[in-house]
Amino acid sequence: MSKIKVLTIFGTRPEAIKMAPVVKEIEKNPDIFENFVCVTAQHRELLDGVLNLFEITPDFDLNIMKENQNLWSVTSDILLKTKDVTEKVNPDIVLVHGDTTTSMASALSAFYAKIPVGHVEAGLRTFDKYYPFPEEINRVFTDSISTYHFAPTDKSCENLKQSQIPSKNIYKTGNTVIDALLYTVKNRQKQVTGLNLNPDMKTILLTSHRRENFGDPIKNICKAVLELAEHNKNIEFVYPVHPNPNVRKPVYELLSGKERIHLTEPLEYAEFCTLMKKSYLILTDSGGVQEEAPSLGKPVLVLRNTTERPEAVEYGTVKLTGTNKEKIVSEVQNLLNNKNEYIKMSEAINPYGDGFASKRIIDVLKNIKH
Repeated sequence: MSKIKVLTIFGTRPEAIKMAPVVKEIEKNPDIFENFVCVTAQHRELLDGVLNLFEITPDFDLNIMKENQNLWSVTSDILLKTKDVTEKVNPDIVLVHGDTTTSMASALSAFYAKIPVGHVEAGLRTFDKYYPFPEEINRVFTDSISTYHFAPTDKSCENLKQSQIPSKNIYKTGNTVIDALLYTVKNRQKQVTGLNLNPDMKTILLTSHRRENFGDPIKNICKAVLELAEHNKNIEFVYPVHPNPNVRKPVYELLSGKERIHLTEPLEYAEFCTLMKKSYLILTDSGGVQEEAPSLGKPVLVLRNTTERPEAVEYGTVKLTGTNKEKIVSEVQNLLNNKNEYIKMSEAINPYGDGFASKRIIDVLKNIKH
């Protein structure tokens, strides 16, 4: 019997982190799979560090990133260039991840070629098509195209069933980000160079890059950080700043040079994992961090009004604060001052997995008909 040809396509750093364990698991089975990796490089400089960390060499690098790129150009570039890749490989299945424009456009490209799509991290929903934008529609669209749905939780499985996805095509696997996190923390820890943190202070890690937080929301986040730093002399912030100018400009205008606020370039994933592990708590609008940090016992305050990861809220590992300055300040102060509340969040069970999601996905792929 011929080998199963798997083409995995991803383009951003979060995708790469979550797909790397799947790629490595495929590589463990060379007698069953013929493995092909395509990166769109939707985020060039953020992607390469993950490829190096997990020792993945793409077979195809579309290198689509352009200065001031927009959703129209990204979508059309990916759609056209992945057409060429699928024609060369002629895979039995195309794997995509999550909710990026790379995921959506690559899935559409595979659909046009009548190639089955496997969607890793399927079934996430906020049920608001503009929040997060464009991710909510990207994932709904990708789910509608896909044949195999690898859902991380019971809730995501239920969302798929409500969307009329047949139950036989839905597989609860856990989230592959936990596979990546546990591997990195165990095997590839790396300190952040040039960051002189005070060991006697509590470190608060901050990330914010979502499109819906551009403008006043990110300014409100920065103002909350300034107020917290001013009134709590025992804390310091670390903020790896996303390269998007809509993030960098307001952040550097408001926070640069301020005492106990460290602005850094985007960190390598291994550095970021080390920093998460060291942090006292985390402020973020990232989806992946909501899943990762609880495995390290770190409370997460989510700088968004909704989340497609409601399990984390239900289990008590994260809280939604939105981008209201007073709300952010209040919730951080509560975790700094209320030991019982901090312990309650830090010891809550992480609903997103046990580190074996990738193996479950590969076990399904071993049985696909081709």
